[in-house]
Amino acid sequence: MVKFFQVLMVFLVFGVPSSLLAQKFNNAYKLEIKKATSDIEIDGIMDEQSWQDAEVADHFFMILPIDTSFAEVLTDVRMTYDEKNIYIFVNNYHGAPGPYMVESLRRDFSFTKNDNFLLFMDPFDDQTNGFSFGSNAAGAQWDGIMYNGGSVDLSWDNKWLSSVKNYEDRWTFEAAIPFKSIRYKKGIREWGINFSRNDLKTTEKSSWAPVPRQFPSASLAYTGNLVWDQLPPAASTNISLIPYALAGTTKNYNVGDAAGNRHEVGLDAKIALGSSLNLDLTVNPDFSQVEVDLQVTNLDRFELFFPERRQFFLENGDIFANFGYENIRPFFSRRIGLLAPIDFGARLSGKINRDWRLSAMNMQTGQVKEIGLPAQNFTVVGLQRRVFSRSNISAIFVNKESLDYTPDLSLGVLSLFSVQQEPGL
Repeated sequence: MVKFFQVLMVFLVFGVPSSLLAQKFNNAYKLEIKKATSDIEIDGIMDEQSWQDAEVADHFFMILPIDTSFAEVLTDVRMTYDEKNIYIFVNNYHGAPGPYMVESLRRDFSFTKNDNFLLFMDPFDDQTNGFSFGSNAAGAQWDGIMYNGGSVDLSWDNKWLSSVKNYEDRWTFEAAIPFKSIRYKKGIREWGINFSRNDLKTTEKSSWAPVPRQFPSASLAYTGNLVWDQLPPAASTNISLIPYALAGTTKNYNVGDAAGNRHEVGLDAKIALGSSLNLDLTVNPDFSQVEVDLQVTNLDRFELFFPERRQFFLENGDIFANFGYENIRPFFSRRIGLLAPIDFGARLSGKINRDWRLSAMNMQTGQVKEIGLPAQNFTVVGLQRRVFSRSNISAIFVNKESLDYTPDLSLGVLSLFSVQQEPGL
């Protein structure tokens, strides 16, 4: 046992020998991306010279119902870029006569219930983390953060443009993804990439780089390579400020009370510290724009962990969320701000280098005198170290502490490091 921990510490401190890092399964699949030779309008029409000059990715492989042949439904993909955006154009040809099949126009639709095209990119080339973008045949967008080598968190939404156009023999998808909307490793000319197509009329799922049918098409272990003709543009200053102001007045005419006024202001900020590290700041945040949860009937004795939907907590949130089990977690971000308002907070997260990921957060909540809840501070630090080709070792530190707490015995006594109250004395 002692020797095992000695070897583990060597891996953490000095890294993993290159002989233990396996080559990607689909390393031979390469798509060259060249700088655009003309301006591109996102309209779903392939009439720009840049698309004529771009290399074509076609000859997709079938994943379902079998994974031993080329796809019968034809798809071809082109990609290019300029100083601001990555562009993609896709021709999705019909595999059988009849209209396309779409179940929903909502964002982040159900993959299995729609004719759709998805892009999976690994801009860190670590086969673990990345981004996904796509659309169904009616134009509804899909986007999410990828983690754990193939999981997609669809709560993450960002700014990008897309257009879908339908023809008798095909539907087209064209999109512009800003470099500012994603994170990527500086100084590398090959990103992991794969394209996935779902066609319900033929019940066929396919991908450009072959994926065995027992794996999801999102699996980053089976990506091919997007080869840049030159290094992607260096990350420029990227600061996003989202202020808000809220005002209102209320009055109970039945009781005859005087009118009560309400006024609040707050600010969210996102600051890119390089191409792969991000700083989030918030002061008196307002989460009224967050999508509501689905109603769930809980028939067991354990509480439900609804997914985090607040944008401040989403990016690289998997570093915290992957600890524990479904019903037992050392940290659950939705507890912050559940009983008390958030005064301010900061979170630093992202890739430090190829092998290390970090997420460090400090949040301060306000006092709630009505229930005897003091101001509380939450500090969480998660660190993830890549070992071998697609494995990770992670550690987490969690501290929640009540500040300047003088207990009100009529409301119960609160532990300095717990939200549980003891009965009043």
